[in-house]
Amino acid sequence: MLWIMIQNRQSLVKVKDVTVKGKNIEGFIENSFLDQWNKTLGKYESKQRAMKVIGEIFMEIKENNNLHVTYTMPEK
Repeated sequence: MLWIMIQNRQSLVKVKDVTVKGKNIEGFIENSFLDQWNKTLGKYESKQRAMKVIGEIFMEIKENNNLHVTYTMPEK
């Protein structure tokens, strides 16, 4: 289970998938079979920075053996 505090610190979301789309990182959120959407988790100055952040998320998941993971999106 992956919980992410989004960049503006106004939401804590449980995400199923995390994707880089240009300079943004988006999370796929699913409450039920019919209630699904994407949410922007963070916006960065470049795609390279977004890729670095998603790499940090991956390392958190790896270090926690895919168990409950929390991650706070960096401001920059």
